[in-house]
Amino acid sequence: MNKSNNNVQQAVESLKKGQMILLFDSEDREGETDFVIPAASTTPEHIYQMRKDGGGLICVAIHPTASQKLGLPFYADILRHTDINGNGKTLSKLVEKQGDIPYDSKSSFSLWVNHRDTFTGIPDRDRALTISRMGNLVQDAMDGKDVDISTEFRSPGHVSLLRAASGLVKERTGQTELSVVLALLADITPAIAICEMLDDSTGLALTKADAQKYADKHGLVFLEGREAIQAYNNSLNLDD
Repeated sequence: MNKSNNNVQQAVESLKKGQMILLFDSEDREGETDFVIPAASTTPEHIYQMRKDGGGLICVAIHPTASQKLGLPFYADILRHTDINGNGKTLSKLVEKQGDIPYDSKSSFSLWVNHRDTFTGIPDRDRALTISRMGNLVQDAMDGKDVDISTEFRSPGHVSLLRAASGLVKERTGQTELSVVLALLADITPAIAICEMLDDSTGLALTKADAQKYADKHGLVFLEGREAIQAYNNSLNLDD
């Protein structure tokens, strides 16, 4: 087994156990490393680690099939159709245009939610509840159950939901899609909490080298996006 295959296998095994890994997208994209953990396994301690050692936005990446069953729109589509004053003028001018995002053609942002049993929604315990229960709801949706997101969640909230592209990594190779295909490889619920790692000194994305050092120090698997893509594409070829 080569090093790349071994990295993927270790990452998959960690995710199966509900453990964190670190995932780097690529040098020619955002150049960011994210904390990655199954949503259903997320605890207040994980939220603390992500906000303290990561510092980026804590989100939940969701498989496109579950997103559709839950009725999750892309936020850009909400803006395109929101007419606040009833005069036919929408917020569509706010939607990202071609070239606005230097590394991509569109974002994966959907709704922002809180679980209905949270108070403000922002404390570690509140966000862990929102994220873990979202993981459970995604599994219900993937199992074909009749799900209504409004029974447990309200919006706006403090947890951003990300809707993976319908073609996954064949269409887009962001952390959203990369984390979802890792969930598929691990055969776990395709709802993954992610958070970017920022550098305390520069405020920029933590360098790949420093992220690898963090992984070594904390006993976490460090995986590159290209490794996840290759493993997922190989799995599709085996299915054929």
